[in-house]
Amino acid sequence: MLSIQTNVASLLAQNDIRVNTNFQRNTIAQLSSGYRINSSGDDAAGLAVANQYAAQTAQLKQGVLNANNGVSALQIVDGGLSNISTILDRLQTLATESASATFQGNRSTLNTEYQGLLSEINRQAANVNLNTGGAFNTNLVTYVGGGSTQANSQVSVNLSGSNNAVDSTALGIANTSIAGGGTELTGNTVNLSDSAVSFLAGNNTQSYTFHVGTATGNQDITVALAGGSSGLTGSQVINSLNSQLSSYGITAGIASDGGVQFSGSTAFSVNVAAASGGNATATSTSTAVNTGDYNLNSATVAGGGGAFAAFTGSSAETVVFQNAGSAISVTLNSTNAGSLTQTLSTLNSALNGAGIYAVKAANGTDISFQSANAFSVNETNLTAGGTGNLFGVTGAIAVTAPSATASSTGAAESAITALNAAVQNLGLVQGVVGAGENKLNYAVNLAQSQITNYSAAESGIRDADVAAEAANLTKAQVLQQASLAALAQANSAPQAVLSLLKG
Repeated sequence: MLSIQTNVASLLAQNDIRVNTNFQRNTIAQLSSGYRINSSGDDAAGLAVANQYAAQTAQLKQGVLNANNGVSALQIVDGGLSNISTILDRLQTLATESASATFQGNRSTLNTEYQGLLSEINRQAANVNLNTGGAFNTNLVTYVGGGSTQANSQVSVNLSGSNNAVDSTALGIANTSIAGGGTELTGNTVNLSDSAVSFLAGNNTQSYTFHVGTATGNQDITVALAGGSSGLTGSQVINSLNSQLSSYGITAGIASDGGVQFSGSTAFSVNVAAASGGNATATSTSTAVNTGDYNLNSATVAGGGGAFAAFTGSSAETVVFQNAGSAISVTLNSTNAGSLTQTLSTLNSALNGAGIYAVKAANGTDISFQSANAFSVNETNLTAGGTGNLFGVTGAIAVTAPSATASSTGAAESAITALNAAVQNLGLVQGVVGAGENKLNYAVNLAQSQITNYSAAESGIRDADVAAEAANLTKAQVLQQASLAALAQANSAPQAVLSLLKG
């Protein structure tokens, strides 16, 4: 049918031009952008999947940065731990030097350097954030991504707890000393090193009574500890004791088993009262004669036949003290030994220069003899006629040998034990840090692999096939030109109707 009202051929050509123009426009868009999908309408389902891959890739790229930052932080910590290890080696050297009984130098000088290095350990531990409660003394969680769950997307390096801190307290060497010996309270079961315990909390108190031999005679000193509302740590207990004892030449410390220990350059004994409540700082000791007497390298008379009694009437007693230097005979009677105080004064006057000292025993009513060197005691004469006795028997008196832990090397030996444990503890922390570095490096390797694969998957969906689209562009251009030529022909076709109207 030939019609001039509706040019169907022209309409068909116009539609083809529209289709071919859209085809050409889409092809040019893909070639110019490099993407197959330039709008949601191009491939909505494919775009959703590609966006998921892109999000995973973005997360993993930041995760790689996080992990690398984590490795860097752990490497800084690792360097600090290596330096602390070097300091521990020096502490071992100093402690070993002081632990030798043939050492001729000044142990106080050694201890000054030793204590300074303990402070340096604390400073360096704080600088690498691995002191007790420090920023890295926790479970360090690095978000790397790439996992199906939050847990699988995270890498944990657990440095929490006091066992992973490397300050002197956490390493168990904070209260060690190499200045001189020290000995523990007999029967004491309290562990001051337990960081989970607060001592004397709830405003409770506990007192220590010291009987000290000084140049002006024996002194009784009561040292009171007050816990306040929140209590004291083990270190605070020792600091409080030392602040009150420093002027008497007595030093408190924490032994390797956590118990309180004492040492000093003077003869002394100590008795501990029961705590008023809360956690006691030491087990209370209400002791018999000579039990619980503590002194640097002490030798203490065991007590003989009975407790001391002041002399009255015509009673008298002669006692001979023998050491490597001399034999000293002392006669006690009602004139010079009518009381415990008078007896101590008489004995110490006679023993002056011999290196043997008489002090009140821990119970405060008997007498303890102490010396830095071995000595013997022999009672040669006991005259009755009243009351009074020093030992209550005649003949040789048993003398307790010096305590090994109270020797001049005892503190250093305890320090060596604590340092050996500290080296092991530090090694465990170094192992955790090193394992953490390796875990993060492995996580980076996986994340880089995932980034590559997710990017490839996204590319397969979103990126344009340039070769195919170049061919499509040529095709679109030819079709568009052909469509325009066909339209021109279709538009001129109705003019043929005019030839039918010619006469």
